[in-house]
Amino acid sequence: MRRYSFEGTIASILFIALFGIILVQVLGRTPVLTGPVWTEEAARWLWVWMAFVAIAEAERTDTQLRMGFLADLLPRGIRRVLFTLIDLVYLGIVGHLSWIGYKTVMRTANNISVTLPTTDAVLYGSAFVAFLLVLHRILRRIFERFGKTIEVTP
Repeated sequence: MRRYSFEGTIASILFIALFGIILVQVLGRTPVLTGPVWTEEAARWLWVWMAFVAIAEAERTDTQLRMGFLADLLPRGIRRVLFTLIDLVYLGIVGHLSWIGYKTVMRTANNISVTLPTTDAVLYGSAFVAFLLVLHRILRRIFERFGKTIEVTP
């Protein structure tokens, strides 16, 4: 597994940007600097994007929470089938959430943000993009579980 991924890199960049904007907010509450109005909304939006993209990174590294003490007692072949069934159910749920994210982006495409020069669809696009990234990671995990390696060329 590669040490750095697309999802992890993007989440890290968003975290650094979030940290910078929060620093501007904090300094803007002192007599030294007058903080811009847009920083509160931008911080919220960056946090949402960062959190959703980080979900895909957690899928890549397989670090999501799980209780496997019962599954660990099963033979390897049965465990592989069980985890594949769980991933298929998860794939269906994430596919449905992607569809909801897409519909929400379409519904909010004309809603203008309060302080940022964009529409609310940019905020809600975070769920759509993140769930597509998660779909990709689940599919890779299913294929790799059965010995089919997937090569992705940059």
